[in-house]
Amino acid sequence: MELKEKLLSSYVAFENNVNINSDVHEIRTKALKDFEELGFPTKKLEAWKYTSLNSILKEDYSIFPNKEEAIEFAEVKKYFIHDIDSYKIVFIDGKYSSFLSDTTHDVIDVCLLSSAFTKSKHKAVIENYFNKVAKQDNMTALNTAFASEGAYIYIPKNVEVDKPIQIINFATGSDSATLLQPRNLIVVGENAHVQIIERHQSLSENAILTNVVTEIFAEKRSNVDYYKIQNDHSAASIVDNTFVAQEGDTICSVHTFSFGGKIVRNNLNFFQNGEHVDSILKGVTILDDKQHVDHHTLVHHIAPNCESHQDYKGIYDGRSTGVFNGKIIVNKEAQKTNAYQQNNNVLVSDKATVNAKPQLEIFADDVKCSHGCTIGQLDEQALFYMQQRGIPKKEARALLMYAFSNTVLESVRIPEVKSRINKLIAQKLNVNLGFDL
Repeated sequence: MELKEKLLSSYVAFENNVNINSDVHEIRTKALKDFEELGFPTKKLEAWKYTSLNSILKEDYSIFPNKEEAIEFAEVKKYFIHDIDSYKIVFIDGKYSSFLSDTTHDVIDVCLLSSAFTKSKHKAVIENYFNKVAKQDNMTALNTAFASEGAYIYIPKNVEVDKPIQIINFATGSDSATLLQPRNLIVVGENAHVQIIERHQSLSENAILTNVVTEIFAEKRSNVDYYKIQNDHSAASIVDNTFVAQEGDTICSVHTFSFGGKIVRNNLNFFQNGEHVDSILKGVTILDDKQHVDHHTLVHHIAPNCESHQDYKGIYDGRSTGVFNGKIIVNKEAQKTNAYQQNNNVLVSDKATVNAKPQLEIFADDVKCSHGCTIGQLDEQALFYMQQRGIPKKEARALLMYAFSNTVLESVRIPEVKSRINKLIAQKLNVNLGFDL
């Protein structure tokens, strides 16, 4: 049985085992119909022209893992940013792990979406925000239809969260192939501030497909600082759909660090609904072997006097493939917009591939919009110069790549996250430089 038919035939049984309110039920039923009509994306769609899911859709995925696997903290400590105090929401094969988590309802809500679906105190938030910004394309519709568990974060107005929040999803690989569909809802009230770190990690070499949807709502004068760390095994794939709705005078930044996985697709969508909004999208990708990463970004400037800044760096070795498809849309009313988009790539191997497609759709006349894309190799003259001064070639290449990535790293606001990313980059480059940038 093909995966699509397997999902459609299992929906009724899934619904009978989930406790949700009627409004969410209607949303999910409609989403299932959308997915039934759309199916999985193919390369015939312009947005998926350079990324095919065929190789991972052939697996016989377990849709609802039944086994509850116990994990000791010592086994997974290295996947946490463990040198900082933080709130933690941890899932194992899609099920909440109270043992590894540290949640709260004191002033802020850092808890489970399943709880928010059923408790009356969260009803207004669910009605006003759930599924309100997510576009119902193929994979988002599939996630919405089966949305039952994930992180629920609600920050009331005027609250600056005292420590970061980590959302971590572990896949044990207890089945030969597993499909996971986390759903996250994050609402940040007026003048509130929060920092969030998200990670999906497979603990085995079995096939894992994660189809995750995250909705982020930033109310007026709020500040959201979000980090995604992707460094998974060669049999793990992820389709990450993130939607950010910003009201006036907000600053939202999303840093995406993609270092591993079979197929990684990041759909990152920003919608600027108020004036004086700043959207920041940055990423570093380092791949080798036959890994594939596709960054698909959209910044929709709806209101005037707003800014957006995109900066993506890619380093590709082996037979890896990188894709960058970035779109900026400026509405007619969005005068005085300042939009910047930059994508720079280094091909370390002559067998690596990069497909880049920057796009601007501008309907306003008083704007500053720019985009640029480069694909090249390391500067041989700079490499020779460094070797002349006693730096071995391997370390010299790594130094140049560190410098190439630094425009992204320098904007990371959590020192412990920056230190962790530096170590991961060093591991990917197979060097030990002995310092942090």
